Amino acid sequence: MMIMPPTSARDPLIEEALGWIVRLKTGAPTQADLDALQRWRQQSEAHEEAFRAAARLYRHAGTAAQELKAEQARGAVLVQRTPRLLARRAILTGAVAAAAGYVIVRPPLGLWPSFEELSADYRTGKGEQRKVLVTPDISLELNTQTSIALRPVPNETRIELISGEASVAAKTSSSKPLVMLAGTGQMTASQASFNARCFDRVVSVTCIAGIVSVEQGGKSVQLQPKQQVSYSDAGLQPSRAVDVGQVSAWQTGLLIFRDRPLASVVDEINRYRPGKIIITSSDLKSRLVNGTFQLDKLDNFVGQVEQLFGARITHLPGGVVLLS
Repeated sequence: MMIMPPTSARDPLIEEALGWIVRLKTGAPTQADLDALQRWRQQSEAHEEAFRAAARLYRHAGTAAQELKAEQARGAVLVQRTPRLLARRAILTGAVAAAAGYVIVRPPLGLWPSFEELSADYRTGKGEQRKVLVTPDISLELNTQTSIALRPVPNETRIELISGEASVAAKTSSSKPLVMLAGTGQMTASQASFNARCFDRVVSVTCIAGIVSVEQGGKSVQLQPKQQVSYSDAGLQPSRAVDVGQVSAWQTGLLIFRDRPLASVVDEINRYRPGKIIITSSDLKSRLVNGTFQLDKLDNFVGQVEQLFGARITHLPGGVVLLS
């Protein structure tokens, strides 16, 4: 059960923002719903701040509810004032969250962002890139469909790459380093720059300059310039040498592919291009691609695949394109 704080702790805008969150979590949101939410958030800076505050309340309430459930499971005795503070409003039961809320946690075909992405402190949409100055000593460049959350703790600047890709530049002292959480691990840097990607809990880190420490599952590796390491639930993989120019090409408006299966290329293109491209032929998925594509001309990509590989193109509503 998800529990929210008492009404007296909120102002009217936060109350309204919580209404949007409940609507997203308990229904099957359409694109019109998401557009309406975006218009609501853009009404003013106060509306945007209210949404972020409501999202934080929701996250914290979820954590509190889980902790309460764990305490009860261990047979702990709760103090009498806890229900008065936390039990004013029950938003979702576990069954509703598991059923109706699934479309927000795992949107079908990835056609809209998850709730966690929507509640990030910094977020970019499809095809959008953005520069963020986290502190005077830490700057980020966010690639398309990237979500970043701030996680303040003493003695370090901690942020989380919820999903997407970011180029990071840190010029901090070793006494207060940058720590970036991503998936099941983290990166630590003080005088370095690096590129980090996180998709479906698979994380890839490329050191551009300086030294970056990457930790996951009790293991760690120190990355030197032009080195990359990946990790996932399966563990931390060995580091390897990479072409930094290819990794960072998105910052110059390019995507560079060298001997990449078309399926992998399409996954990358889908991050930038409106709609969704889906390959239905296993043979087509394995065809290798070598090429450089301009981000501002990705509308030509489907036609290029048709010409190069003789693919059959089927256009569906919602910007979905089938390649077979």
